[in-house]
Amino acid sequence: MSITVEKIPATRAALRKFVKFGIDLYRGNPYFVPPLVTDDVNTLSPDRNPAFDFCRAQSFMAYRDNRPVGRITGIINDVVNERTGRKDLRFGFVEFIDDDDVVDALFDAVSQWGREQGMDRIVGPLGFTDMDYEGLLVEGFDQLGTMATIYNYPYYPRQLERRGMVKDIDWVEYLIPIPDAIPEKHLRIAEIVRRKFNLHVAHVKSRKELKERYGYQLFDLINRAYDRLYGYSPLTQRQIDHYIKQYLGLIQLNNLCIIVDADDHLVGCGISLPSFSRALQKSRGRLFPLGWRHMIRPLFGHVDTVDLLLVAIDPEYQGKGVNALLFTELIPAFQRAGFRQAESNPELESNENVQKQWEYFERKQHKRRRSYTAPL
Repeated sequence: MSITVEKIPATRAALRKFVKFGIDLYRGNPYFVPPLVTDDVNTLSPDRNPAFDFCRAQSFMAYRDNRPVGRITGIINDVVNERTGRKDLRFGFVEFIDDDDVVDALFDAVSQWGREQGMDRIVGPLGFTDMDYEGLLVEGFDQLGTMATIYNYPYYPRQLERRGMVKDIDWVEYLIPIPDAIPEKHLRIAEIVRRKFNLHVAHVKSRKELKERYGYQLFDLINRAYDRLYGYSPLTQRQIDHYIKQYLGLIQLNNLCIIVDADDHLVGCGISLPSFSRALQKSRGRLFPLGWRHMIRPLFGHVDTVDLLLVAIDPEYQGKGVNALLFTELIPAFQRAGFRQAESNPELESNENVQKQWEYFERKQHKRRRSYTAPL
C-alpha cells in the first residue's frame, strides 16, 4: 500500500481538513487538548495571518488508500534567517501515525520543498513566530496539555530520531501549587524593587482602556524582552495590530498584572488565563454549534488551574526582582479565583532569568519539549 503526499492549497476548506486530521488522530486520548479549528486555519491562511508578509509556507498531507495518515507544514521565516545568518526550514503542524513509511514520505516532501527554496537545515516543530506552537513533547505524555502547547504521542520523538534528527534546544514546564501566602522573600524583594526603581502596579478598569493605554506598549515590551531568545521573530506593526484586536479583548483583567515606572512606561507584564484544556476537549476545537457553552465555563470559576501564558520584563530590569512584584499581585488574585495550581507553559531551559523566578515556590517539572534539527 503506497503512500502519496499532496501539497495542500491554502483554501479554507482544504486547511480545515488539514487541521481536523490533527484532532481526529487523538480521538479518545485523555491528555490531548485540541486547538480551536478556526484559529489554526487562520494561522495557515495567507489572507488572515500577517506573518505571511515575511514567511513562506507549504502544507502537505500524506494518504494511504485515499485516507489521510499524516500532515506537516514547511515554513521559512525570512526575517529570522536574516537575523541568524542561517537558511532554516521550519516544520510545524506535524502529525502522523506510527509508520516509518508515512513519516519518511512526509519529511522527504517537506525537505525537498525546503531545498527548492534554498534552505540547508530543517528545524522544529516551530511555527511562523513565537505566538505559535513550539517544541515536540518528549516528557510528560501522561499530563494534560494546555491550549498554548503541542501534545503528541510518545512515538513522535522516536520517529524523528530515527531520521537522524537531534536536539537543538529544550523547553521545560512546571506545575506550581498556588501558595497559601506570598513567599516572604518575594514580599521583601518586591518592596525593595518598588522603592528603588519607583515602580508600581497599574490597574486598568476595562479592556478598552487596556488596549488604548498599554496595547502597543505591551507588544513592544514583548519584542524587547524576547529579542535574544531562541528563534525569536520580532512582531511587525501589522502583527501587533492583529494581536491587539484578536487577543486583548479576551484577557480577564483580574488575571493580568502590569508594572510601570513613574512615567507610566510598561516595564513588566504577566498575563494568565483560567485553563481551557477541559473545555477544548469537550468542544473538540469547535465553537459552533454548541462548543461555545463549554468555552465560557472557565471564565466563571469552574476550573482549578490557571495557565501562565506570558511574562515579559524590560531587558533593563531583568534579573532585578521585578518578577516578585508580579507575583505579589497575581497570587492573591489566583487565591480569590479559587485556583489550586498554575501551569507555567514552556520556558527555555537555558533562560536563567525565567528559571530563577520559581526558586521560592514549590514546583514540579512535569513536561519537557524539544526542537529538533538536521541538515537537509
